[in-house]
Amino acid sequence: MSHEAFAPPTFSFDHTPAGFRFGAVRAGIKPSGKPDFACISAVEGTTAAAVFTSNRMVAAPVLVGRDHLRRSGGRARFVAVNAGNANCATGEQGIEACLTVCKAAAKEFSCATEEVIPSSTGIIGVPLPAEKLVAALPQVAAQLGESSPYVQQFAEAILTTDTRAKIASLQISIGDRQVHLFGVAKGAGMIAPQLVPHATMLVYIFTDAKVDAADLQKFLNEAIEPTFNCISIDGDTSTNDTVLLLASGASGVTVTHSSQEQTSKAFSRALLKVCGSLARQVIEDGEGAGHVIELAIEGASSANDAKRVARSIANSPLVKTAFAGCDPNWGRILAAAGYSGAPMYPGRASIWIGGLPVCRNGRAAQDFDKNKVHEAMLQRTVHVRVDLGMGHGNCEFLTCDLTAEYVRINAEYST
Repeated sequence: MSHEAFAPPTFSFDHTPAGFRFGAVRAGIKPSGKPDFACISAVEGTTAAAVFTSNRMVAAPVLVGRDHLRRSGGRARFVAVNAGNANCATGEQGIEACLTVCKAAAKEFSCATEEVIPSSTGIIGVPLPAEKLVAALPQVAAQLGESSPYVQQFAEAILTTDTRAKIASLQISIGDRQVHLFGVAKGAGMIAPQLVPHATMLVYIFTDAKVDAADLQKFLNEAIEPTFNCISIDGDTSTNDTVLLLASGASGVTVTHSSQEQTSKAFSRALLKVCGSLARQVIEDGEGAGHVIELAIEGASSANDAKRVARSIANSPLVKTAFAGCDPNWGRILAAAGYSGAPMYPGRASIWIGGLPVCRNGRAAQDFDKNKVHEAMLQRTVHVRVDLGMGHGNCEFLTCDLTAEYVRINAEYST
């Protein structure tokens, strides 16, 4: 397996879709004083699709954003993202704070309140000072722009424990015209997305294709399953996870969701590449991560079972710490597969680390060379292949190791 879903497309600010303006200002939410209020203005007629966290503890902006998309019929004109405060576990006060910002943004940018999509990231359980965001909106309106510096400002302002911005882009030809896709993400910890169609991972993807909201939702649902739903840093599903896809229609190229149309296929492939690149960048920037682990699960009874095994291995503290120490303790991988809940006969399972055999048919491989495998595990990216010998189900999954730095970051997060 080649992990094609996570292969990065070529990045270029020239691929920024028309119909959007970006920017960020200091609203006074982050204790550091860095920019913390990032916004996007979209042209009239922009359609929207989104997937949100499946965590039952849901942040106020997720509840409001979901409701706004329903009420607007999948239309969006403005996206308001604050960093430094998750606005979660804040009760009705959190909902009111969110709505206050949305109403003020709608007035400032001449759109309906339900066309404003809010997002928040940061510490849980602290009331959101909506008045600071409202006061910053005139400054936002004066500073939005389409060029690369404005996009960079947006990408950097949404970060929390991230060490760098995460951006991906792609341009595709449809007939004699160009369609652009551009994505921005944040996330380095509290990452084990379980996104459903109705410290945090926030993803915003833009295209200038013209796609109706229902079709846009279908494209997004298909793209997130092999990408964002196949990564994990620490096994914690955030309360605020959001992936938002906006289509301005500014290119004049209409795309419909159809398995028979080449235009549809080309757009679907491009969206998958952008999502895959952003998902990989999230794992690459995992809090304290020293290794990226590419898991390839083969021979499961079904694709769902393969994903269950992959997620179990990816979230195992014992597996993750073994990779942190470059210790070829393959028994931990086998054990994590065994308790995943997927059907498994241990005597059929085989494992390779860095392309080297470590386990065959549930036992140590005869040619297992601990020193060679240790050397392979010293690389930044380590490929792990597990063949369960049960069927034809497979899954590609990305994770990272668990280091003392991750513990330090999260032990001190709120203090």
